[in-house]
Amino acid sequence: MLRPAWLDANAPENDVAISSRCRYARNLRGHHFPNHASSAELKTIAARVKEAGASLGLETFRRLGDTEREHMVGCRLMSTEFAPHEPGRLLLIDKSRAISIMVNEEDHLRIQSLQAGWSVGTAASQAQHILKALDGLLEFATATPWGYLAASPFNAGEGVRLSAMFHLAGLAHTKRLNEVLGALSESQLTARGLFGESSRAVGAFFQVSMIRSDLPRFSGACEYVMREERLARGTVSRDQLNSIVQDAIRFAVVSKSLSQVDALRVLAWARWGIAAGLVSVPLREVDEMLSTLELRNNPDEGAAAKDRAAALRARFEQVLAQL
Repeated sequence: MLRPAWLDANAPENDVAISSRCRYARNLRGHHFPNHASSAELKTIAARVKEAGASLGLETFRRLGDTEREHMVGCRLMSTEFAPHEPGRLLLIDKSRAISIMVNEEDHLRIQSLQAGWSVGTAASQAQHILKALDGLLEFATATPWGYLAASPFNAGEGVRLSAMFHLAGLAHTKRLNEVLGALSESQLTARGLFGESSRAVGAFFQVSMIRSDLPRFSGACEYVMREERLARGTVSRDQLNSIVQDAIRFAVVSKSLSQVDALRVLAWARWGIAAGLVSVPLREVDEMLSTLELRNNPDEGAAAKDRAAALRARFEQVLAQL
């Protein structure tokens, strides 16, 4: 399976920041948006984008199996809403697994760069580089006074979203989370869950995003979030944190099944414990578990709950013995 670039061990500010992303939405001139296009038109669009992507060295994935699809979603290389088995859908990925392009999701192209830790500047630079290259190969739809056209009016104009994934367990534990998220809202930033717009922020994992290309403003707001998170963590004594982390890991080890919510909470406390030097597990290993452990809804939830418990037990059983 593919290992995404955002899981790189050299992740800046990774005690709080998990990953950073820049995403662009673009549509081809002269074509209907995907939700109004026929299967034949979607296939024509996909063929044009595939040819352009191939000239840039991007690998094409289509008709993914269930396991591959779950992995791509968990690694956040594609969205939960994307259906690669439907006509005209493609996923393009670069060799570094930092750039991915969904073809015919909500828009004809959803181009993203996803980087490790607090690296939004790098993400923006890489996304702009691939966008500029594609702009020389494809003609994007624009109109005055809106700018770049998008299926959703909210994405029209620049068609960009800057975002970062944060672990805000300290703010959640000290009951300051609403205060900080409220300040973000006043700055026109939004916060969502681990898997995007339709997901809940369980375990204090949040995607903070802004639909503007104002990188200094976004960076300033995110640095405020990281500063407040570290201040909140600093108010919790080491003994208190150690007790909570041990209880969380013990709960995972003895559980025969774990719900999505419980699994995320265990990983959240374990991650904080690792960042504080209380648990001898690489921090990025927990982040990889977030990407590879089946945490979303499953038709057979009973089986999924047992699988979650088995995976966490296998990793934390030895850790618990050392605490």
